[in-house]
Amino acid sequence: MKNIAIFASGSGTNYEAIMEHVESGDIKANVVLMATDHEDAYVVTRAKNHNTPIFVINYKGRKKEEYEAELVAKLKELKVDLIVLAGYMRFCGKVLLDAYEGYIINIHPALLPAFKGAHGIEDAYNYGVKVFGVTVHYVDSGVDSGKIIAQRAFDYTEGETLEEVEARIHKIEHVLYPEVIKNLLK
Repeated sequence: MKNIAIFASGSGTNYEAIMEHVESGDIKANVVLMATDHEDAYVVTRAKNHNTPIFVINYKGRKKEEYEAELVAKLKELKVDLIVLAGYMRFCGKVLLDAYEGYIINIHPALLPAFKGAHGIEDAYNYGVKVFGVTVHYVDSGVDSGKIIAQRAFDYTEGETLEEVEARIHKIEHVLYPEVIKNLLK
């Protein structure tokens, strides 16, 4: 079985969706680490509930190369095969990419290559797009610029609020991301 590390910075809803598929046996993998850059993020509570080991990335006052070298050492120790970014709000730097490029995936709440960055849903909504969606892609040194693995879209319904669109996007994320992970690990 393959070993997965999940990186998250926030509430961890994608972490939770992935764990449901791992624990049911649908995804044949071990989640050996949940790494976060915010020790008070709700994803930490979720990880504790699933007995997933937690690694808090100590980045304050340190160079990216330093904390990424520490993180890579931990990932190598745990024999991590795939890194899954699930709401991780830091850019992957050279040290992490040199060690794991081609083995780091991310989920983005917009149809890339449009609306890159941290506010993809809001940016697309404010632009007035009529088709929204989700993209899973490999991580490279750019911002949401890696090779696209999968996308899923839906048509905007006139009058939907930003919150309603966000809810639809998250619902798709919680299905698409586990599907992609399962397929990559075959």
